[in-house]
Amino acid sequence: MLTPNMNYSHLKSSYLFYNIAQKTKAYLAEHPDKTLYRLGIGDVSLPLCDAVIKGLHKAADDQADASTFNGYMPECGAPFLRKAVADYYRAKGVELADDEVFISSGASDELGDILDIFDRSNRSLIIEPAYPAYVDANVMGGREIVHLPSSRENGFLPLPDENTDAELIYLCSPNNPTGAVFSAEQLKKWVDFANERNAVILFDAAYEAFIEDKSLPHSIFEIEGARTCAIEICSLSKTAGFTGTRLGYTVIPKELRRNGMSFNDMWIRNRTTKTNGVSYIIQRAALEVFTPEGQEQIHRNIDIYKNNARMIMQALDKVGIWYTGGQNAPYVWMRCPDGMGSWEFFDLLLNEVQVIGTPGEGFGKCGEGYFRFSSFGSPESTEEAARRLVELLKK
Repeated sequence: MLTPNMNYSHLKSSYLFYNIAQKTKAYLAEHPDKTLYRLGIGDVSLPLCDAVIKGLHKAADDQADASTFNGYMPECGAPFLRKAVADYYRAKGVELADDEVFISSGASDELGDILDIFDRSNRSLIIEPAYPAYVDANVMGGREIVHLPSSRENGFLPLPDENTDAELIYLCSPNNPTGAVFSAEQLKKWVDFANERNAVILFDAAYEAFIEDKSLPHSIFEIEGARTCAIEICSLSKTAGFTGTRLGYTVIPKELRRNGMSFNDMWIRNRTTKTNGVSYIIQRAALEVFTPEGQEQIHRNIDIYKNNARMIMQALDKVGIWYTGGQNAPYVWMRCPDGMGSWEFFDLLLNEVQVIGTPGEGFGKCGEGYFRFSSFGSPESTEEAARRLVELLKK
């Protein structure tokens, strides 16, 4: 008799965004004349930059001509794009071989698929509050999860100690949902811990392009010792607006080995077995992101989102609310006022000033009493939402 993967029965109901949608829908049904100001969205609102659009058009035209047509692409990524990503790292002082870069259809896909190359007996350490997919992917795989709590006291950036015990370590910096960013010194402690324990860090760098403090690392591979203990997963979704276009990349150094096995070789075998690669059109468009013109254009868009974050931060500063994130990340993570619960604060914002955010409880128990704002909305909507926040919280 066929048996399903019973680990799925252990998944918690994905109620966070469903509940937000239901509450929002009910409010609009009762108040059809009201405008909502959405600071909860994790999707981008600005279109793809001109360089990428031109790349898409050129690639589409290539497919119309037999001399430039491309069929199946290399499963691990087109050589031209793997080189461009490696060059991007080299420009930041991180030396990579081109074949240590793997092109993917996005960071979310890779964060789930990468677990294939680790035995199910390995425990996964996840810092809370956390991106929910980290937890769900491990539950689906039947892995034991070690939850490491973070808090305002440690700036939502906990460090390992003698009681920390896991083989896989998830680090996200800049962090979703808190916007907190690990310093080089803090990451060095995690790298040293992983090397001492023979553990592997899965480093989610999806928001690295938002870091403006030059003292903060953009990559785990800026840290000495990381090549023997880390895998880095990144995305063009928020960096270049590829949420609907889908492209990311994963870096696996050749020095990363355990029990005589190379994780780089294992991932080559995994990709060549389980995928047919990312389409030529998307990879050709992504190549434009790494040109000087593309970099200038995407950073113009990033600057707009960062200015949105500043408007939210300034609003919270005016009313004396504690928060983290914002300066080096697209998310602002605030403490709910007057000891309110995160869903209670959501209802207050919706009903009183028509502002939508994301309750921190949805990111784990450590998120209760906190609230996430996103800077990916339009400047006009963000400015009005910030004004309404000040008006409400001053009361």
